Amino acid sequence: MRLKIYSPALFACLTAAILPVAAHAQAGPPFLSNDPGTPGNGNWEINVGSMQTVTRFGASYQVPQLDVNYGLGDRIQLTYLVPYVIQTSGGGNVHEGWGNASPGVKWRFLDQGEEGWQLSTFPQAMTGVSVHAEQEGIAQAGPRYLLPVEVTHPVGPIGLDFEAGYIVPARGPHESILGLVAGHRFSPRLELCAELYDDHVYEADGHTTTWDVGGRYKLHRSFILLFMAGRSLDGTAAGQPQYMGYVGLQILLSHYGLALGSEE
Repeated sequence: MRLKIYSPALFACLTAAILPVAAHAQAGPPFLSNDPGTPGNGNWEINVGSMQTVTRFGASYQVPQLDVNYGLGDRIQLTYLVPYVIQTSGGGNVHEGWGNASPGVKWRFLDQGEEGWQLSTFPQAMTGVSVHAEQEGIAQAGPRYLLPVEVTHPVGPIGLDFEAGYIVPARGPHESILGLVAGHRFSPRLELCAELYDDHVYEADGHTTTWDVGGRYKLHRSFILLFMAGRSLDGTAAGQPQYMGYVGLQILLSHYGLALGSEE
């Protein structure tokens, strides 16, 4: 894992370590990494957000990014994620359209509770898009298949989530991902985390390592504010994110969507 730990992420982790509140970390929106958590049987978790990525030569906005999750039993999650992408360039050109959708199934095959090990796998199929969307850079050629493993375990007052995965395309370059989220629940309402994320595109020799900080604030038992901001560790190099961010709302429904809040 080719990651350099710079001071922002390290500071967040050390701050969490000296506080007496119970450990907790949860990847997934607003972060790039995922974790073994599932909504619980008959529960819905719907994330409606905006994701922004800014580079030297343009910007990409996912407005909205829709992420719908449903709990089938206590250890299985059905997922459908799709963004509407607005792409801008330094020349003032703007292209927009629906990006790659990502239906998937998460299975938590080991669960020792919140104080023990939890492991899951979360295969996803990134669907194809129109030729126009590919040509304009709104989406990538599909289908592409993500095969990851997620691990979570607390270390003292810090919760740790780790994800490693490999992307197998029907055509185009292969890709690998590595993500680490360290977090702490500061109060019943507020959770803050730091993330390191590595994305390696092999045949194209593309490589992006980013850090970010973010969290969740519970507005209501059914509504949670999601937020995140970060950038590349490689500074202002071409193609590297000078800024990336996420802001959104998580909506929790129980009893097969008939009641507000979550049973978990």
